[in-house]
Amino acid sequence: MAKRKPYKKIYTYTCPITEQQYKLTREAKNPDDLMSVKAYYDIHAEEDDRPEHIKKKLQED
Repeated sequence: MAKRKPYKKIYTYTCPITEQQYKLTREAKNPDDLMSVKAYYDIHAEEDDRPEHIKKKLQED
């Protein structure tokens, strides 16, 4: 018999700043504290250590 693939529950959260929805396979301890990567770098611009070509690509979008 074929072994069934284990079911993973998917949790959907929404960033309170950008209203972007994203999915996680684990339940968040504090879902109100979650934010998207874009929102994090908007708040903490001095910590943005991404390469320049990625920053330019995101500014175009």
